Amino acid sequence: MAASITRATPFRPGRRTLPITRSPLFRQSSTQRQNWASRPFDVAKDNVAQLAASPRQPLTLADLLKHGRPPLNKEALLASANFTLSLLPARLASRIQALRNLPFIVVSNPHVSKIYNNYLHSLSTLLPYQQRRITTLEEEKQFGDVLADLVQTHTNTIPILARGFLECRKYVSPADVTSFLDTHLRARIGTRLIAEQHLALHYASQPVSDNPSDGADARAINSVPSNYIGVIDTALQPARIIRLCEDFVGEICELKYGVRPRVKIGGEPEASFAHIPVHLEYIITELLKNAFRASIENGNEREPIEVTIAAAPDVPGKVLPVQGDTDTGFEFDSEVNENEIIGYSAPSSQSITIRIRDRGGGIPPEVLPNIWSYSYTTFSDLDYQGSENGNLDALNTIAASGGHVSSIAGLGYGLPLSRAYAEYFGGSIAVQSLWGWGTDVYLTLRGVGRID
Repeated sequence: MAASITRATPFRPGRRTLPITRSPLFRQSSTQRQNWASRPFDVAKDNVAQLAASPRQPLTLADLLKHGRPPLNKEALLASANFTLSLLPARLASRIQALRNLPFIVVSNPHVSKIYNNYLHSLSTLLPYQQRRITTLEEEKQFGDVLADLVQTHTNTIPILARGFLECRKYVSPADVTSFLDTHLRARIGTRLIAEQHLALHYASQPVSDNPSDGADARAINSVPSNYIGVIDTALQPARIIRLCEDFVGEICELKYGVRPRVKIGGEPEASFAHIPVHLEYIITELLKNAFRASIENGNEREPIEVTIAAAPDVPGKVLPVQGDTDTGFEFDSEVNENEIIGYSAPSSQSITIRIRDRGGGIPPEVLPNIWSYSYTTFSDLDYQGSENGNLDALNTIAASGGHVSSIAGLGYGLPLSRAYAEYFGGSIAVQSLWGWGTDVYLTLRGVGRID
């Protein structure tokens, strides 16, 4: 019988774990104070617990837009850096605490241990910056380099965790795996989004001069699409993303099956709203992949995949916070130049719903209850063992598989992770399957209304 995830003695895996220090929270020598950004801090158990217990507030898309359109001036760029720094340490500490609470046998797995040490190292790298505000462009540049390294370090978190939990599936129940990963990966979405938002603003604002007289001319050389604010597209057209994903998934189908279904877009293909393109790309790719595979294997590849786009009207209301993120960071009361603030035409609950309909025969009744489980997959152990590069991300799994199992089936993370992306800012995914006929998937994403 599989063991349940219970609170266990904290485990500090591997030789890469940083040395333990004592309180106070951050110890500094005179040398460290002189070169406060030059080296990581040691992280003790009570450091992590204290940070993880920090008071936190929900994050909204509006929070990520509040520093203004790039290129930012010096004050807005420093405010963005300090805002980012105020959020990340508590989030990282919360994830470390959650990993420490896993059973010893799970955290001792080399793949889970690697993720643990990555989080620990990232936290230790950020702690020196949290001792003081970032007040100069040179400090902001150093922080940008650290942030870029942090993002790169955690790039493969999902496939590495997938491998670790797959190897530990004898010791942890599927329900507990889904519960842990659902919380962990939702928190990871927020952490990565916060870091990438500042990095995008940072790069789009270079070079920035300390001299106000030449700052405007220096920023003028940047060529940033006017509709982008960091990683957020304020005029995102779902129809354009759908066509890009159709081409990508179609190429995979041609490699595997030699055919590719076509997509027919109806409703309001010109609809647009403010959202994060990479999130929508992941979700649409996964949903189209499932629809294409089902249609082809059901012999209905000539039937088009019908995609309907419906935009809800702008309705005055409150900007909703994150729905599924329990690891948001505490708010930092940063000062921003009023001229750089994004203007809203009134807070709005604008949303866009996308229906994807296929004639793939529907989802078998015995499979339907498992589609939101991270531990459920149609991928075989042989396929997993043959993946030498460790990349278990469904988006990149295009190698041939044995038997009748499709190579684009992924490893069971596609749908639940898509739902996590959708729900992060108040959206949703609903699946309606008619067994023997086909499946309708309803994806709703909430934006932030019109942006002036």
